[in-house]
Amino acid sequence: MRVSKAIIILIGAAAWMGTAAMVQAQTYKDRQTAIAASVLPPGLRNVGLDQKLNEQVPLDLRFRDETGRELPLSSYFGARPVILALVYYQCPMLCTQILNGLVISLRGMSLESGRDFEVVSVSIDPTETPELAARKKAEYLRRYVKSPLGWHFLTGAEPQIKELAHAAGFRYAYDPKSKQFAHASAIMVLTPTGKLSRYFYGIEYPPRDLRLGLVEASENKIGTPVDQLLLYCFHYEPGTGKYSAIVMNIVRLAGALTLAIFVPILVWLWRRDLRRDHEPTGRVARVR
Repeated sequence: MRVSKAIIILIGAAAWMGTAAMVQAQTYKDRQTAIAASVLPPGLRNVGLDQKLNEQVPLDLRFRDETGRELPLSSYFGARPVILALVYYQCPMLCTQILNGLVISLRGMSLESGRDFEVVSVSIDPTETPELAARKKAEYLRRYVKSPLGWHFLTGAEPQIKELAHAAGFRYAYDPKSKQFAHASAIMVLTPTGKLSRYFYGIEYPPRDLRLGLVEASENKIGTPVDQLLLYCFHYEPGTGKYSAIVMNIVRLAGALTLAIFVPILVWLWRRDLRRDHEPTGRVARVR
């Protein structure tokens, strides 16, 4: 009888935990908003972002770093996954918000640039100089604090910029009237070999999502067992550029955790009842 009651409790607890997990997963909503193309001037309606997942970016393209050295993109790839931000350094608003969101996300992760990943910011404005890139780098390294390594601010010639942007699916346009560039707000995560792995939209990048994107891009060479557990429960949705909950996997995990907790209790109760059933009647009577 006691064992039967324990089984009922076990089943009830598993059901409750599974239901709670489903409710939590279903309340995970995408808060990303997009600007409709119809509100843009006719000349800027082709601005946007085309996801080219698993496609290779040309690593032989050459850009100048903050010191003025001209190096191929391959200099920043090979050992670690790479976060790519296509921006321009004199942007009055959106690019600053992208870089601000990126540095906030980087500070929220235990992973570190230069050790676990690289960050490559490339200006889409061919008139910008390494001196400007150096000032921008100094500004964001002061804010990042964690590591002075692994965050690169590059400038380049227009043909190289356009080829890289095209390979990444990053469609932008220059507006002569405002003398500004219209472009999408997003960052990309690439594998160590230079293949596009993840896109994150907007100007805010949840540290959990960015971390999982880096772990996946590294083919699990960075991260912890906790990251593997999270990747079991969350998957990347290209349409939103976010990680969302896999309801059934969460339910399975909740059930497994429930069993791991309650099965030892159930076994202990069963053994206790078994011992009592084999105790001499007189001894039981004296105890009572």
